[in-house]
Amino acid sequence: MKHQHKYDANGKQLCCTLEEKINHKTDKQTGCCSTHNEPENHSDDDGHDHSGGDQTVFQMFLPAIISLVLLLIAIGFDNYFPQSWFTDWVRIAWYVVAYVPVGFPVIKEAFESIRKGEIFSEFLLMGIATIGAFAIGEYPEGVAVMLFYAVGEVFQTLAVQRAKSNIKLLLDQRPDTATVIKDGNTIDKKASEITIGEIIQLKPGEKLALDGKLLSDNASLNTAALTGESKPDTKQKGETVLAGMINLNTVVQVEVTTAYTDSKLSKILEMVQEATAKKAPTELFIRKFAKIYTPIVVFLAVGICLLPMLFVENYIFNDWLYRALIFLVISCPCALVISIPLGYFGGIGAASKNGILVKGSNFLDIMASIQVVVMDKTGTLTKGVFKVQKVVAIGVSEEDLVKFTAALETKSTHPVGTAIIEYAKGSEKNATTTDVEEIAGHGLKGNVDGNEILAGNIKLMKKFDISYDAEIDNTPFTIIVIAINQKYAGYFLIADEIKEDAKAAIESLHKINVKTVMLSGDKQAVVDAVAKELNIDQAFGDLLPENKVEKVEELKSQNLKIAFVGDGVNDAPVVALADAGIAMGGLGSDATIETADIVIQNDQPTKIFTAINIGKKTKQIVYQNIGLAFAVKAIVLVLGAGGLATMWEAVFADVGVALLAILNAVRIQRMKF
Repeated sequence: MKHQHKYDANGKQLCCTLEEKINHKTDKQTGCCSTHNEPENHSDDDGHDHSGGDQTVFQMFLPAIISLVLLLIAIGFDNYFPQSWFTDWVRIAWYVVAYVPVGFPVIKEAFESIRKGEIFSEFLLMGIATIGAFAIGEYPEGVAVMLFYAVGEVFQTLAVQRAKSNIKLLLDQRPDTATVIKDGNTIDKKASEITIGEIIQLKPGEKLALDGKLLSDNASLNTAALTGESKPDTKQKGETVLAGMINLNTVVQVEVTTAYTDSKLSKILEMVQEATAKKAPTELFIRKFAKIYTPIVVFLAVGICLLPMLFVENYIFNDWLYRALIFLVISCPCALVISIPLGYFGGIGAASKNGILVKGSNFLDIMASIQVVVMDKTGTLTKGVFKVQKVVAIGVSEEDLVKFTAALETKSTHPVGTAIIEYAKGSEKNATTTDVEEIAGHGLKGNVDGNEILAGNIKLMKKFDISYDAEIDNTPFTIIVIAINQKYAGYFLIADEIKEDAKAAIESLHKINVKTVMLSGDKQAVVDAVAKELNIDQAFGDLLPENKVEKVEELKSQNLKIAFVGDGVNDAPVVALADAGIAMGGLGSDATIETADIVIQNDQPTKIFTAINIGKKTKQIVYQNIGLAFAVKAIVLVLGAGGLATMWEAVFADVGVALLAILNAVRIQRMKF
């Protein structure tokens, strides 16, 4: 049966969706899917076949092993154990048989490339070079060159598989079925058929198939698939739990809130799937360069073979053809066209491993050159949750102050009241509250255990003509002032809690000379206090969404590379405007996550530095590979043209350099960030 592929406007084959990847048979390396059942290999867009199918490592090396054994026997017969029968056509046939296991696939690829209009491929170069070696009687070298090339291709395939493994793991994070509770009974049901509102039972060790709301009192969950963090995360009743999380302790129940195809993990998978299609400028340049470079070296090889007959007195065709063939082997651009995309893909994989989703290798390049990181405050540097930071009791015990205030705040729905209730830890339940009155814009008034309690802002104290400590007028954070029986009794200082690693994140950015700027809609006094605590270079408060856009445009007008980090819906326009838009994926809104170029899954500000560091390391490795490939090839090309290099040096310049570059490219997978 024929493939049913998808194509873009230019007729280029597109890879399938992640859902198709999960439900259909896919090419192991290209990721492109098919509705057929017969195994069929595909080539990457670099022209290399890295499919590997379902082969074991031994099966992949088997053709090379057969060729190597036959080649070594033939060399033994030629040089060490002469055989009277190993001459003429028998000798030639032996070397041909040794050549076929490794040479036939390459020759076949060369014809396929020509059929598609890509005449000057590396397959053609290797084919011409090795067949030419046979034509001039250099049989061992012809087989050896193709043998080493084939071994190099297998190592390339294995390297690509390793580089993609971190991202491929994401495909295995959701189970196909889930246990649904219906009418008091449990039934197994396909995850894709479970609807919003149904209740899922999750046993210890099981992965959650869909996003939902925790109905049980609490649950300890492994969130590594989504955040890259190995530390378990404890969720409380009513909190959101996401597909891919693993239950670690007791049986829990989850109410489904999102359809299977709309879960956060589905969106992550789609982002990762699309990431490989967005190439970095360096990667695009190398591809264009290879298309121009390869035909040039073919014509140069022809020139090396034929032009000397016009200038050299003792011109010997076979000698100059041999030099031209060496030149062709050396000129193969596989070290560049394989190792550079592999380097970028390795960077994307390393980022995924660290809970950072990069939507394209071009954004790794951008992150490597970031000069300014602009951050929103709430949800990015702070937790976005009001929390009591300080309690001051005057003329009453702190315990009574907390109990009376929390009891009064149970009659309010204000987030500030919720913070005080959480701080009280249930002590308010022992108090009796009556006659509660909400005074708009001021606070609450009521009776708690026979005491008249006033809880609100400074305006409330002034309204009832109650004197208080004047120093609290200068506090930038939210203050809840308390009066008991018409007498000032103290206050609660409430602020959005700064994330534990926020200061470390700013320090890390400063160490690599990246300027930090904070933009917020909060009042300037609050913003200044947070900026001072975190040592942020510049901070701007009282900003509307359009004001944030103006600030970023102002920075961009100074020709600075800017990354913006945000989490709210109102941050989406600024995220889109920045050179690199970064979204906090845990608390972040869907609009910001979809607009962003990079998504930080665990909401940790230190991951901003990690993303920049991965970008820098990736670019460094790519440039190392380019330098290595060009330097070695240039040297050996000159030696080959001058007759000073043999096929063995040519093999090192091609396959050897490619393998070194690949090993360097996959190195980023092992790095710790």
